[in-house]
Amino acid sequence: MSFYFETIKTQNRARAGVFHTPHGDLLTPVFAPVGTQATVKAVPPRDLHEIGVSLVLSNTYHLYLRPGDDLVRDMGGLHEFMRWDGPMLTDSGGFQVFSLAKINRIDDEGVTFRSHLDGSKHRFTPELSIAIQENLGADIIMCFDQCPIPTDRAIVEPAVQRTINWAARCRDAHPDMGVQALFGIQQGGIFEDLRERCSEALRPLDFPGYAIGGLAVGESKPDMYHTLDTCVPMLPDDKPRYLMGVGAPDDLVQAVVRGVDIFDCVLPTRIARHGAAFTPDGTINMANLAHARDTSPVDPECDCYCCTHFTRAYIRHLVKAKELLAHYLLSVHNIRFLIRLMDSLRAAILQDQLPEVADRFLQRYLQTA
Repeated sequence: MSFYFETIKTQNRARAGVFHTPHGDLLTPVFAPVGTQATVKAVPPRDLHEIGVSLVLSNTYHLYLRPGDDLVRDMGGLHEFMRWDGPMLTDSGGFQVFSLAKINRIDDEGVTFRSHLDGSKHRFTPELSIAIQENLGADIIMCFDQCPIPTDRAIVEPAVQRTINWAARCRDAHPDMGVQALFGIQQGGIFEDLRERCSEALRPLDFPGYAIGGLAVGESKPDMYHTLDTCVPMLPDDKPRYLMGVGAPDDLVQAVVRGVDIFDCVLPTRIARHGAAFTPDGTINMANLAHARDTSPVDPECDCYCCTHFTRAYIRHLVKAKELLAHYLLSVHNIRFLIRLMDSLRAAILQDQLPEVADRFLQRYLQTA
């Protein structure tokens, strides 16, 4: 099989595993930076390799609109187009359709919407989402789903049924898992019974992996953690579990403890563009005057290019001067911070030390929150 998941070690509900793909093995738990438009903002593939990135996510909706999935296919697919030779994942475009576009109509067949770029009219169906992702050529592709407001049951309940129906259609449209692994997406908001209903419908479809959608989109952190407590065990033990769109360091730790394997998020590069940096002592604003004459690195414990070559004083200067180098250096650092965090959590599971390592990290990281 081209795709298969091995659990190497478990500790309580957490697990260290390997997801084998045609473009390489993913050692889990793993974090993927987001390359929305076939690029991780400000960071070239060479540097992604250098800082230990093994998986990159790109976005179906954006690439469909520009430059077009047919063009990407004709250029050899995403791997060749953006010159990333490791595993890749594309989302279905569903989240962006519902969050960015002007929706004209949602029905059981699909979604009619207008582009956020030029107002042009488009229609996404489960079958079209799969066809676009097949053109893009990522290793892992996602079912088209409806991602609702997670706390409004009146909205969540019909969205769950639509997600279930669309998952079956995606499975029919993509029966061969040899080249691309299609993941199902569990929806249900913060409602345990709806999560269970969705999971029961998805399990017989025997996807190579399962995602948890509809979290970190407006609910409180306690609600998200409680939902993970209940919804992660609903997914198959022998398949990877992917929590979509979550990237805050404390959330990553909490989710790994609860048994999640794969993560992605725009957060490390987004906050970098606003002059912020992850550190073990919390997220810091590099524009603050306190850093003006600070000769220490952003994070003395970090081994990235930013932290081994430059001072906080210099990074602050770049941020204040709005120099593009600030975006690059802080993006490299923030991504490397999350990669190192994932590596430490995996090592802790392998050594039966996860509760101690997780508690120590959270106490320090949240002390100034």
